[in-house]
Amino acid sequence: MASTLATVRSFNRTVTQRLGVLNEKYLGRAAPLVESRLLFEVGTHGVLVRDLRARMALDSGFLSRLLRALEAKRLVRTTRPPAGDARTRLVQLTVKGRRELRRIDGLSDALAKSLVSPLSKYQADRLVTAMGEVDRLLHASAVEITETAAAGPEAQWCLKRYYDELAVRFPDGFRRPARTIATTREFAPPTGRFLVAQSLGNPVGCGALRHLGEGVGEIKRMWVLPELRGTGISRRLLAAIEHSARDLKVRTIRLDTNDSLVEALQLYRSSGYHEIARYNDNPYAQHWFEKDLDVPAATMRS
Repeated sequence: MASTLATVRSFNRTVTQRLGVLNEKYLGRAAPLVESRLLFEVGTHGVLVRDLRARMALDSGFLSRLLRALEAKRLVRTTRPPAGDARTRLVQLTVKGRRELRRIDGLSDALAKSLVSPLSKYQADRLVTAMGEVDRLLHASAVEITETAAAGPEAQWCLKRYYDELAVRFPDGFRRPARTIATTREFAPPTGRFLVAQSLGNPVGCGALRHLGEGVGEIKRMWVLPELRGTGISRRLLAAIEHSARDLKVRTIRLDTNDSLVEALQLYRSSGYHEIARYNDNPYAQHWFEKDLDVPAATMRS
């Protein structure tokens, strides 16, 4: 563990210095990194303050001070949105703010090029590949899994992408459930649960549980953002759903899946699920699985 911590700390020091994070004027502009990042997150379309706070994981007081500083520089303006909750506030870039964002984007591209240009093509390819893997794993390490309402915005964001992916991957396409309200209610307490995995303020996966009766539960809507698959999030999400099932006094948990979802098949088989006979009339299902939650789980591969 000591050598792991030393390596992580060394990496952090190298990255912050190489990227100029320690400089008071990031990229040579008259602002530190946090203000430049804030302009980037506001973007050309604007963003609600509450979403900005969640996305950047900033304390509300600190964010308010940052926004006031940017307003004083006439880079952003904060207004009430045209519709919705009167307590919400919308942050948008001013004309001057848009110009500054374009400059920051150009300077950021130049900085990125400076990281790879001294390297050979082989070295540059290794660095970029390693950066991509570090980015994926940092997102995975930041994942938090919480119970939420299936009709909520984060859950619906995940479900839309889940349905869209099934429509592409299933040979005959996929028709999303017509009874949206009914299908969200079945995942609500006291007989159901809906879980969302979030990383750095953004939803990256979901899974649902419903009670079938007589101590039997069923997992539905398991999905993880494709870019983050292979980082252990799916396995953590599955374990969280099983934990919720035990809270609901579920002793046996079932699920179904399709031939084309090869990652799901591998996940369930390696997590202690065994195939059983068909137990439902799902027209898209080709495999049916079951797991006894009363049996202590063996150590699973992450």
